[in-house]
Amino acid sequence: MQWYGYLLIVLAVLVLAGLALVAPRLRRRALPPAPPAPERIPEAAPQVPVTPVEEAPPVAEAPTAQAPVLERPEPTAGRLVRLRARLARSQNALGRGLLAVLARDRLDEDAWDEVEETLISADVGVEPTREIVERLRERTRVLGTRSAAELRTLLTEELVGALDPKLDRSLSATPTDGKPAVLLVVGVNGSGKTTTCGKIARVLIADGHTVVLGAADTFRAAAAEQLTTWASRVGAEVVRGREGGDPAAVAFDAVRRGAEAGVDTVLIDTAGRLQNKVGLMDELGKVKRVVEKHGPIDETLLILDATTGQNGLEQARVFTEVCDVTGVVLTKLDGTAKGGIVIAVQRRLGIPVKLVGLGEGPDDLAPFDPGQFVDALLGSDA
Repeated sequence: MQWYGYLLIVLAVLVLAGLALVAPRLRRRALPPAPPAPERIPEAAPQVPVTPVEEAPPVAEAPTAQAPVLERPEPTAGRLVRLRARLARSQNALGRGLLAVLARDRLDEDAWDEVEETLISADVGVEPTREIVERLRERTRVLGTRSAAELRTLLTEELVGALDPKLDRSLSATPTDGKPAVLLVVGVNGSGKTTTCGKIARVLIADGHTVVLGAADTFRAAAAEQLTTWASRVGAEVVRGREGGDPAAVAFDAVRRGAEAGVDTVLIDTAGRLQNKVGLMDELGKVKRVVEKHGPIDETLLILDATTGQNGLEQARVFTEVCDVTGVVLTKLDGTAKGGIVIAVQRRLGIPVKLVGLGEGPDDLAPFDPGQFVDALLGSDA
């Protein structure tokens, strides 16, 4: 039994030893897990204030400059026919009055006196009137003419003859020896000279010529601007100077520029002046002399207002003495019943009427044709 006791002691020792080995492990399992280490939050970098950058406004594209639309002047051929109705309205009383007298059953002295008075009142002039009446009297007596158609034919022939259809009415606008033709435009104050100068440029361009304009009217503030407006409509260049400057210098520069540009024609507008102002007329002579340093002036066109009547003859005479007028441009012919001034100017001065103005439109300036003029004067239904 003693060994049994020893056995129990040994078993007890083994049990205690086993417990001693297992207890630490059990304690480790029973302990709660250690809390995780706190995450380190990085410190925020100090914020630097940011100044907002303003966006630059979009750069507007410069609008593309559009070339001005140039006008195409009407062809000059047939302009007088187109304007015939206006001319017929203004001259109707003259033509009908003459035909009414000539169509009487008996053409006595009183009738012929009436024909003479009608022509003189239309500014035909005394001498041309007497010649026309004498020839009509002789032809009606010899031919025994009585019908309206025959009388109209005789009157037409006499009036056309008085207008001298053989005169050269063309404009000398063609360059010579590589130099442009030079046209000088002169006239009195208020005759519509600058406007007519712009219309002459349109006539030249319509006939196929290239043109440079010279604004030598430096005394009237609006003259250069007015001429520039006319030129811009047809693409012509304008040479101008300062207001109040030397008109001869402007004219000289215009001719030089025309030669450099190789154009056909240089058209020079001069200041309006009264024919009885000696100083102004002398200045016009200076313009002529300075321009002629480049070469001769091909045309000097005198602008006459048809409504001035016989006073226009005195104007024309004085201008002719100063600058050798080669042609007359008769404006406002549609605004007067005294179309006989055409005959008077030519007979007194031997200068052809080359252009006539029959309205306010830009192309209402027409080359003058004696036959068409007389036809409109007498009316087609007379």
